[in-house]
Amino acid sequence: NITFRKFCCPERVFLFTGPGAGQEVQTENVTVAEGGVAEITCRLHQYDGSIVVIQNPARQTLFFNGTRALKDERFQLEEFSPRRVRIRLSDARLEDEGGYFCQLYTEDTHHQIATLTVLVAPENPVVEVREQAVEGGEVELSCLVPRSRPAAVLRWYRDRKELKGVSSGQENGKVWSVASTVRFRVDRKDDGGIVICEAQNQALPSGHSKQTQYVLDVQCKCPAGRDPGGPRVPRPAACPPGGWPAPPNQIRWNRGNESLPERAEAVGETLTLPGLVSADNGTYTCEASNKHGHARALYVLVVYDPGAVVEAQTSVPYAIVGGILALLVFLIICVLVGMVWCSVRQKGSYLTHEASGLDEQGEAREAFLNGSDGHKRKEEFFI
Repeated sequence: NITFRKFCCPERVFLFTGPGAGQEVQTENVTVAEGGVAEITCRLHQYDGSIVVIQNPARQTLFFNGTRALKDERFQLEEFSPRRVRIRLSDARLEDEGGYFCQLYTEDTHHQIATLTVLVAPENPVVEVREQAVEGGEVELSCLVPRSRPAAVLRWYRDRKELKGVSSGQENGKVWSVASTVRFRVDRKDDGGIVICEAQNQALPSGHSKQTQYVLDVQCKCPAGRDPGGPRVPRPAACPPGGWPAPPNQIRWNRGNESLPERAEAVGETLTLPGLVSADNGTYTCEASNKHGHARALYVLVVYDPGAVVEAQTSVPYAIVGGILALLVFLIICVLVGMVWCSVRQKGSYLTHEASGLDEQGEAREAFLNGSDGHKRKEEFFI
């Protein structure tokens, strides 16, 4: 008899020994993902009813002809015919990996080994941050896949763009532990952003991967100022604590170069001004500090006086009436000036027909008498 121990061999080997060289056994190597189903097939040529034995990598007999020999319900005999013997392995495990022997016992024994390879798909990556991210600094993230076969390939993505990471791996028996780290600079606007670590290997279906999302928590050196909102009176203005790694150790309110109104209530991050008046107008400043630094936020408060608005609205008709009266007075003055000018133009000395020749006579009487001789009768003209 010829016995083959566990070793690497080609996919198909045909063994012909002695007078029974007409007998032939063929097998094919099988690859399966952990937890999957594998089918191991032995093809027979010119089978004459001889004994067929299938053994596992530990050389334990699984099936003797069509009879189960090993009590492992994960192995099932799917087919036993003169041309093919096929067994089915469910829930494949790493310890199932190795060479499965197909043996045909005739006058000469024929052997063929089907190599079963079990792959391990990566689990969901574990993403951790090395130290707390602070705006203006760098953040370092680590991604770990503790178990995979073959070693998983890790990639980083941020805003759909791939980041360059540094990967390392360690073999633990038949599986690999793979880790990757990435560093990049962050700012306040990056708070809440998503970074993805993706793991792939041949155990996963084509186009599939295992991913883990990490939400960036960027702690700010200072809060972002925001105007007080809401139509409430009193109106609170909040000094926002968001983004601080710890509560501010000091908060102070002031109003420009002036002191706060006496009725102002400043409690921590909230300033309340009850009963607003126009004297409360101004720029209010919230100053806060913590171990990362100092910050300030400005709030401009404008108080509108409803009485002043109403008075301004009611004064509008009087202004219009005053304008109209002024225009009428101007027109009347223009008319009077025209009438005076015309009356002045009608005054002066005019010679009538009776007074013709007066400038040649010494006396007015003579002129009148002489002027009437040989002339037409008196005519009057109005100029």
